[in-house]
Formats: sequence, C-alpha cells, structure tokens
Amino acid sequence: EVQLVESGGGLVQPGGSLRLSCAASGFTFSNYAMSWVRQAPGKGLEWVTSINSGGGGRSYADSVKGRFTISRENAKNTLYLQMNSLKVEDTAVYYCVPANGPTSLRASRGQGTQVTVSS
Repeated sequence: EVQLVESGGGLVQPGGSLRLSCAASGFTFSNYAMSWVRQAPGKGLEWVTSINSGGGGRSYADSVKGRFTISRENAKNTLYLQMNSLKVEDTAVYYCVPANGPTSLRASRGQGTQVTVSS
C-alpha cells in the first residue's frame, strides 16, 4: 500500500521559513520523480515543484522560484521542501505526490500538511 505522510507545516509570519517533509512507503521511491502540489482554500490543486528520481533535475512554478527548494533523500525514502520568504499567498495544504509511473501511483495522496502564512 502506497503511503505518503507529509509533515512540517504550521503558522508562520510573512518572510518566514518552513521545511516540509514527506515520508514515502509502499513503492520504490528512488525510481520515481516526485512533486509537491498545494491547494489553497477554495481553489484547485496547484503544482509547485518537481524533482527527478535521482535528485539532479528540478523545476519550479514561477510563483515560488527563488524561494522554495525541493530535495530528496532516497536512502530515507523522504522528500523535502524548503520554503523561504513565505508570502500570504503561499497559504495552502501541501501534498507530495509521485510525478510519474502508473496512474494509480500518481493518484496517491497523503493527508497533506497545512501551511498558514499570516501576520
């Protein structure tokens, strides 16, 4: 069974930082690219960033480029998202998801972690 467990969210002031983690199990984590997506209140899912299976290739949405950094530790089956210079508009529930592979794998979701940026 695929499990994705996100953690590290919280309440932070604008300009602050958070580091999200995603512990993956039930599939061969190191074989797959991974993404972070987010869902703000009342809005649809928004792609944030992706990283390839080996960790050498990354891409970012324009809205987070230069502020967020995705990384992974395949030995620990863990994905990370370092978020700096947070803005109010970054407020959302953040999910880690497999970025490629079978449809059933890409449809996997954890419970997400809430990030709230507010003064």
